[in-house]
Amino acid sequence: MPTIALISAIAVVAFQKTVEWRYGTMGVVGLLFLTVGLKAKNHTCSSIGAVILTLMFAGPAL
Repeated sequence: MPTIALISAIAVVAFQKTVEWRYGTMGVVGLLFLTVGLKAKNHTCSSIGAVILTLMFAGPAL
């Protein structure tokens, strides 16, 4: 059981660092809002996070 927890923690940290490297601080903020909203079952918070991530992934419209 501790091995599974360690592997999942490493995967989460690696994903967070990848998002921060690729999309900057706003990507991490969006991911934080989304995960906190999902864990707390708060639809407003998770929607804010989803909108932030969508805007970050979509990029500027040309």
